[in-house]
Amino acid sequence: MLIADIEAWSDLFVAAAGASAALAGLVFVAISINIENIIGYKGLPELSIVTIMLLVGVLIVSLFGLIPEQTHHALGLELLVQSLLWSALLLRFAVRSLPETHRREKMVSRFGLPAFGTVPYVVGAVLLTTGSDSGLYWVFAGLVGAVGAAMINAWVLMVEIRR
Repeated sequence: MLIADIEAWSDLFVAAAGASAALAGLVFVAISINIENIIGYKGLPELSIVTIMLLVGVLIVSLFGLIPEQTHHALGLELLVQSLLWSALLLRFAVRSLPETHRREKMVSRFGLPAFGTVPYVVGAVLLTTGSDSGLYWVFAGLVGAVGAAMINAWVLMVEIRR
């Protein structure tokens, strides 16, 4: 039965929820400590919210994955709505984070990195609504992509702005 397949992923979702909540808290504290430097650069406050949103997105997706006795279709619909809304918000802040001179590397980092933590969720959600087991692997890719993108952004917010 498809419900058992989702429940088999519960340990992953529990671990991802706990780790992402802890990382979001740490990034929030790091941003608070560096707030003067962050506010001093156009676009970095928006990059800060993108970073936290990527981690909170992992938390939300993980919590949806922990809802008991749901079908692939139900999880897919939940993730599709959440992912599309979250992606729209992230896109809004990513656009606002661009410096006045739109250098190619800035555009890639501001749009490409968050895509690793959003696009796989949408693909996974669509596959889950069709009953495909492969959708959960795409969701996993989104979890990893979001954490990776958030950590790269966090490095910029904590270290690179001091160089």
